[in-house]
Amino acid sequence: MTTGFSSNSCRFADYFVICGLDTESGLEPDELSGENFEQSPLRRTFKSKVLAHYPENVEWSPFDQDAVGMLCMPKGLAFRTQADTREPQFHSFIITREDGSRTYGFALTFYEEVTSKQICSAMQTLYHMHNAEQYDILHTPTTPRCPEDQRHLHPHPLNPHPQHTLLPTPSISRLQRFNSYDISRDTLYVSKCICLIAPMAFPQACRKVLQQLHQAVSSPQPPPLPLESYVYNILYEVPLPPAGRSLKFSGVYGPVVCQRPSTAELPLFDFPISQVFELLGVENVLQLFTCALLEIQILLYSQHYQRLMTVAESITALMFPFQWQHVYVPILPASLLHFLDAPVPYLMGLHSNGEGDRTKLELPQEANLCFVDIDNHFIELPEDLPLFPNKLEFIQEISEVLLAFGVSPEGNPLHSQGQAKHWGFRSTDMVTDRRNGNLASSPLNSYLLRENETIARLQALVKRTGVMGILVTPVDASSNKDLKVQCDEEELKMHQLNIQVREVFANRFTQMFADYEVFVIQPSQDKESWFSNRDQMQNFDKASFLSDQPEPYLPFLSRFLETQMFASFIDSKILCHDDEDKEHTLRVFDSRVDKIRMLNVRTPTLRTSMYQTCTNIDEAEKAIEMRVVKIDHTALHPHLLDMKIGQGRYEHGFFPRLQSDVLSTGPVSNKWAKRSAPAQWRRKDRQKQHAEHLYLDNDQREKYIQEARNLGTTIRQPKLSNLSPSVIAQTNWKFVEGLLKECRNKTKRMLVEKMGREAVELGHGEVSITGVEENTLIASLCDLLERIWSHGLQVKQGKSALWSHLLHYQESKEKTDAAPAGLERRKSDAGAALPPLKVSLIRDMRHIQNIGEIKTDVGKARAWVRLSMEKKLLSRHLKKLLSDHELTKKLYKRYAFLRCDDEKEQFLYHLLSFNAVDYFCFTNVFTTIMIPYHVLVIPSKKLGGSMFTANPWVCVSGELAETGVLQIPKHTQEITFECQNLGKLTTVQMGHDNSGLYAKWLVEYVMVRNEITGHAYKFPCGRWLGKGVDDGSLERVLVGELVTPNSENEDRMCRTPPMQQSPGMMRRFVTISPNSKPKLNTGQIQEGVGEAINGIVKHFHKPEKERGSLTLLLCGEYGLVWALDQVFQHGFKSPRLFKNVFIWDFLEKSQVYFESAEQREVTPDENWQTRVCHFCQFMRAINSTSRNIGKDGKFQMLVCLGARDHLLHHWIALLADCPITVQMYEDTALIKDRSLVNSLIRVLQTLQEFNITLEASLVKGIGI
Repeated sequence: MTTGFSSNSCRFADYFVICGLDTESGLEPDELSGENFEQSPLRRTFKSKVLAHYPENVEWSPFDQDAVGMLCMPKGLAFRTQADTREPQFHSFIITREDGSRTYGFALTFYEEVTSKQICSAMQTLYHMHNAEQYDILHTPTTPRCPEDQRHLHPHPLNPHPQHTLLPTPSISRLQRFNSYDISRDTLYVSKCICLIAPMAFPQACRKVLQQLHQAVSSPQPPPLPLESYVYNILYEVPLPPAGRSLKFSGVYGPVVCQRPSTAELPLFDFPISQVFELLGVENVLQLFTCALLEIQILLYSQHYQRLMTVAESITALMFPFQWQHVYVPILPASLLHFLDAPVPYLMGLHSNGEGDRTKLELPQEANLCFVDIDNHFIELPEDLPLFPNKLEFIQEISEVLLAFGVSPEGNPLHSQGQAKHWGFRSTDMVTDRRNGNLASSPLNSYLLRENETIARLQALVKRTGVMGILVTPVDASSNKDLKVQCDEEELKMHQLNIQVREVFANRFTQMFADYEVFVIQPSQDKESWFSNRDQMQNFDKASFLSDQPEPYLPFLSRFLETQMFASFIDSKILCHDDEDKEHTLRVFDSRVDKIRMLNVRTPTLRTSMYQTCTNIDEAEKAIEMRVVKIDHTALHPHLLDMKIGQGRYEHGFFPRLQSDVLSTGPVSNKWAKRSAPAQWRRKDRQKQHAEHLYLDNDQREKYIQEARNLGTTIRQPKLSNLSPSVIAQTNWKFVEGLLKECRNKTKRMLVEKMGREAVELGHGEVSITGVEENTLIASLCDLLERIWSHGLQVKQGKSALWSHLLHYQESKEKTDAAPAGLERRKSDAGAALPPLKVSLIRDMRHIQNIGEIKTDVGKARAWVRLSMEKKLLSRHLKKLLSDHELTKKLYKRYAFLRCDDEKEQFLYHLLSFNAVDYFCFTNVFTTIMIPYHVLVIPSKKLGGSMFTANPWVCVSGELAETGVLQIPKHTQEITFECQNLGKLTTVQMGHDNSGLYAKWLVEYVMVRNEITGHAYKFPCGRWLGKGVDDGSLERVLVGELVTPNSENEDRMCRTPPMQQSPGMMRRFVTISPNSKPKLNTGQIQEGVGEAINGIVKHFHKPEKERGSLTLLLCGEYGLVWALDQVFQHGFKSPRLFKNVFIWDFLEKSQVYFESAEQREVTPDENWQTRVCHFCQFMRAINSTSRNIGKDGKFQMLVCLGARDHLLHHWIALLADCPITVQMYEDTALIKDRSLVNSLIRVLQTLQEFNITLEASLVKGIGI
């Protein structure tokens, strides 16, 4: 994909380059390539040089000698003898400049005989030295290496040491391997490379040009014209095809056609996508695609440079309209291997020499790495990779396109050019390795494939369409029979398949983001200030966008919206107001989105998860066919140049240095290079022509976007030059700064999301965070921590650098002292009630190690981070971990982030800010693990429970589960038990069996604590349990809230208000203890009811994932039950002395009246009858329950059931008109005031639109 363009070039190619062996400087070993010296000399790498390039320089694209040299021959020079294969190899590469603009290179590497005697004898000498060493090694007894190491070797016919044949076989093959060059009878060949550097990627055309040039020197007949003529032609006389046009020009032996899409089509892409699917299979391609979209580090691995390039370019092309924003090096030269240490997202390609196993590859960090072994059809994915939306239907759609072209969707690596080796595959490994998306059908039993439903579907599809395995029938070309196509069939087929697959991918995004414009937040201030505050601004309303999406999309989308590529895409949208200055990709994407919108005019905003297939494949294909049938432009033919006699001769079999004088400048007049228009205008016009490939035409805007985007990634692209230690140090320093900046932005973003209020003040609109989004942010924090911990590691151990460091720490501490260190005690808010938990990093590690469900190191590290966040100890634990300076020194190099003291301090300080908010990121994620809980009952101090004789019990309920009845020892009144994670705790039911002489119990409150996370909940009671006291209740349902621990050092509360606090207004007038009945006036009571209802309404307006406890809003302090209790208490006639009358007594009397009225058939109307019927039915059900709940408990139950079934307002109306009310209430009572009762009914009616689900503990034993 083309991001930036050297816009001035309108030539097809900028440079022609020749690389190879410089006979002057002789053989220089290439140490940087990291090849060891025990390799035989023929297998070692030597330095290659750029021998010549024409012209010397062009202004719009300065020649980068280092980069070109490295990428033309990334492994340096290779030597061969006549016994080896010497096929020419083509590969392309990309040079990304630091500003993000790109040029492409196309290289053909072939072998030429070495004519220099010095070089041959140098090689012979190297062999003598080498053999002597090897001979010594062979005669010192060593454990013979496994013969697998030799698998890649060509068997050499020569065995000059027959006397050693009695040695064990491994040694013999080793000897043969090394003694393979003898100057007297072997011919030595060395690699050479010819290369075109071009502003746009036309790999098919360039490949033809280079192959024909090579053919010209290798064929017995000399070419029709000197080589200079052809090179001159391609450099100066062949223009780039204009947008939407095709161009034909002449190679040495045949015409070459290339064509370029118009500005309304998908951008130029000329690599064969079919090859990617053949190599990897649809399932793996889609997994890799998902990793790329989520900006996970990706490492491609293959022994073919062209495969690395094809896969990288295809994956980034399929992302349209998004663009990869990070380090992009599809071919990583051997000398730059230290770049794999980069703690930033990258997409890199690593050359394998075809021998080493994946296990031998030392990668600095793998916690968040997607490793793609292209040759072996294998992909290793990071943990927790979300599914791409509608994945199965998407795979089906892609497969149908592939099958139509005879490409097997399962992939078929054996038949894509160059045979991949399948050794090392064992079916058993494959079964255990679930992450491997799909495998070639050949090396595996079909039962393996059957396990994967996608593959099963594909196989069904294959059978249905009659395409079997590899015997694929090519596409029926009848549609093109009548068309006279100017390029070869193969190439047309490639273009057609490319465009079809790309359209299918592009269609996914146009469907997914069809209404994205609605959610773009346009900046309120001018551009200058927008840029200066760019990193604090939200540019997209993520929460609202996600709330519209189907549930299954959320895990992927919530992570995707956090990526740099998405932010850049929205930034460019904000910067381009009119269509004129829109960047090409954006313009094409927007026009497609508009089309979809017109089609879905009836339901523009309704997002369904219905899968809609791609509809515009045909017109895209037609455009290509049209260009190929009728060629728009033909370039000048190559011609004789003005050369001196004797120039341009060449020696058969050798590619010569060309005459630089004729190639240094182009023709003086040229119909497309010089226009009559003034230069300024010409440049503008050319920019327009390139608009599809310019990142943005406006230089200033380009600069702005770069600055705005470089936020989290201070380093966009490695400089491809031979790196000195100082350059490496500087690069690492940039990484450290970048990591710190990223940490600052992440913590800020997470706090803003969590605290909402500040978010609104910052002008981000109402921000509410969904559970999915919170998970995404925490996962990305874990990823950042892994990257920080893997920066500058001395030796890599395990996949998670953070967990490995923790294990080292645990080991060293357990050696030094038996008891874990650092056990300061935390003060607990429960006073002396619960002994405080100890703060210990090692104890928290042990909790994680005891969780059987977490199998991998990466998973353990993430769980530990989540637990520390929930306990508000993350910064403190990491500070403790890093305070062991000896350990840090042992594990990390000097330049590592963790050894930069100032940055480390700032980093810990940023993490400390998380203590300001409550996270439940451990409890909510690990829902199935066993957790120990501690329950403590605090009886009233005044009337001590020491005489209490009955046997008490409790039952604890949380958002996830409940415990069942647990007996409590009556002497200690506390208990510790283990059960499956209950989630956030909501209610405690408690009671006793009424046994013994003194079965009355006055309970102040109950404390329950999660012993892993340390969260303590307080369930206030303040009432008696016992027959004949209070309301005669033997059991009560208590509603609790999280107790917030005081901060470590001082007893000052340093936190945001506790979560899910019920409405706060009422605290003003209720300062009396809950036992003495507070007397409120009617205004206060109305306000109380309003707030209680308001709390419930707000609860339902939040996204489901973030709603707090509904039980708290119904039965908690100042909840709905309390508010209605106040309504009925108001003006309730004071009973006679010593007799307590409860509201329940009033309700029972009303019930008796209604039942008798029903029998007397005094029925005002049918409505009245059904209401009465309901009311009596509920009263009877509650009274007949087997539970020993008192009168207030029954009232609570009635209110909850009435709220659930939307009957409360009917009942209030019934009771207001009931004659019993006249007897039992004063005249001033609220229930007798017509207007007040009507407003109360109206308020209660607002609950009708909500579907209220009650917690089981509230309605146990009621069958309605």
